[in-house]
Amino acid sequence: MRLPEGFTAGATASGIKPSGRPDLALVRIEPEAAWAYVATTNRAAAPCVGRGRRLYADGAPVAGLIVNAGNANCATGERGVLDDRRLAELAAERLGVEPRTVLTASTGVIGVPLPVAKVEAHIGAIELTHDLDAFAEAILTTDTRVKLSERPLPGGARVVGVAKGSGMIHPNMATMLAYLFTDAAVDPDMLRHRWPQVVGATFNQVTVDGDTSTNDMAVLFASGRAGPVTDGAFWEAVFAVARDLARQIARDGEGAEKLITVRVHGAASEAEARTAARAVAASALWKAAVHGNDPNWGRILVALGYSGARFEPERLEIRLQETVIYDGGAVPYSGIALSQAMQAEEVVVDVDFREGEGAAEAWGCDLTEGYVKINAEYTT
Repeated sequence: MRLPEGFTAGATASGIKPSGRPDLALVRIEPEAAWAYVATTNRAAAPCVGRGRRLYADGAPVAGLIVNAGNANCATGERGVLDDRRLAELAAERLGVEPRTVLTASTGVIGVPLPVAKVEAHIGAIELTHDLDAFAEAILTTDTRVKLSERPLPGGARVVGVAKGSGMIHPNMATMLAYLFTDAAVDPDMLRHRWPQVVGATFNQVTVDGDTSTNDMAVLFASGRAGPVTDGAFWEAVFAVARDLARQIARDGEGAEKLITVRVHGAASEAEARTAARAVAASALWKAAVHGNDPNWGRILVALGYSGARFEPERLEIRLQETVIYDGGAVPYSGIALSQAMQAEEVVVDVDFREGEGAAEAWGCDLTEGYVKINAEYTT
């Protein structure tokens, strides 16, 4: 996938991943870009997150991004802070910019020192082009596929996104790195104001296993090379790319065979709709039922009930694969037919609280034996 104007990217294999696959990626931004940043709320956040937050608070534009995969550089003490700083310095040298204009990101195993010497030895081999595919491949960990998305804008500008994420996924950021690039000219203050709202409705509505990781971020970069566009068209495109990437992350959950989509309507507020949708998508009981094609709506009702969203069970409607399975109480339906309908790659739950205008979506995946196997053997 081709990057918008003002961005080039590349990647190489530095030996951080034991598999020998690409694991070191760079982005160059010309001219320096306006940007918006949201990161994990985990209190054990990695040095790359702390550094990113400090740079963001300073308000300076960015000229580069370096990402390593296979090592989280987290819980590694003062050495981890110094290694993250060195990562920025190495990227700055390669890109010909100042270290304070370079963002860093790491993803992988926690508690293992980052082998900076491998980065030093291989960063010079990265060739920067307008193609994003090599970057998308290099940032993966347990992912089974790259995650890319794009939307055009009036006048020739574009929004292009790339993400990684498969396990340790839960709202308030998760084990995901998500980067959106646009050549549209956007007011920097508006970028900072609106981006957290987009993240809240997309990336923070993804749940795979209930764990929020330590290294995660979602960043929007705007080079301005293609000139201004209308706010409505711009944010519609940004939201569409972020939503698409969020769904791709959920579909690629560790061991997953199905995507779970939960759509809530009629809630007392949007916040309550988000909370309710996430609760159903995160329910281990419901995720297991989806894996077994079991239309056990009681598990949906239970998750809604403990979510904290306000509703009256007598007013509630639940649909599964477009079939009404609860409407103020149990209703008749063919369990055999609905079980067959659940054998699709996407299982959709629609909930109508009939309480207000609040609406939201959340995405998850089924819980399989594959998830247990991956995480039982992650470091051994």
